[in-house]
Amino acid sequence: MKDDSAGPGDASAPGLPAAVDRAAFQAELDRLRAREKAHTRESDAIAAARRRLPMTEVDAGTGLIGPDGPLTLLDAFEGRRQLIAYYFMWNPGRPAPEQCEGCTFYTSQVAELSYLHSRDITYAVFVQGRNVSSGQADPQASYHESLRYRDFMGWDMPWYSAQPSLGTLLAGREIGLFHLVCYLREAEQVFETYWTKRRGVEAMDYSYALMDLTVYGRQESWEDSPPGWPQHCSNVRTDSGSPDWPPVPEWPGGRPIAQWPRLAAGRSDDIGTALSTEKGSR
Repeated sequence: MKDDSAGPGDASAPGLPAAVDRAAFQAELDRLRAREKAHTRESDAIAAARRRLPMTEVDAGTGLIGPDGPLTLLDAFEGRRQLIAYYFMWNPGRPAPEQCEGCTFYTSQVAELSYLHSRDITYAVFVQGRNVSSGQADPQASYHESLRYRDFMGWDMPWYSAQPSLGTLLAGREIGLFHLVCYLREAEQVFETYWTKRRGVEAMDYSYALMDLTVYGRQESWEDSPPGWPQHCSNVRTDSGSPDWPPVPEWPGGRPIAQWPRLAAGRSDDIGTALSTEKGSR
């Protein structure tokens, strides 16, 4: 049961659901719960079908760049049987505020890797630098910029550049778009078992999942919400993280949200690009 009208009082206040007694509330929730349980069962069935997909071989010697230099796709498994790789969209030569807000959002969700490791799964980020392959940026320099960004954000997952081999690793797919790809190692061979992109990458997320449980949801314009519900939020970029951080005029559109608390904690977002120096990163 819902009320599609705005709540009483301040006309600018967000709308409110209808207020009912406990029994009426529980009856509506029970009806929704039946749909939730059906959704869970269908999700389980889809996961079961995913486990029955065929696989396709990928050259285990496909080259990557790591902190210590060149390595292979096989090396990225770190000896484990499975590998999940998130393909991070990187903007070479651009300052931290101009890096991908979506990739920053999803990467920020991944914190504790021990549960994956307990299932013999390695998780790693594969950086794909935009315009690097066209010669507009050096892959090594671009990779080390991204490493400094990782350090600014406080992430500690394995971090590689896939730039030398994107044509192989993302064969037939749109390079420059974030992807989540699953691999399986069988002795010295590597196979790709699943991949997804765009909203499929929400498998990494908990923030949106929790927002979806709340009355106002994600508060984004595409959502099907009653009139009067707040829908003013962008994906994951704001002009300010708090009253202590005013808008930054030289970076229209603000910066990825997760950068604001890092700045508030005193971290420098200078990732070593020329533009970082020119714009005086904090």
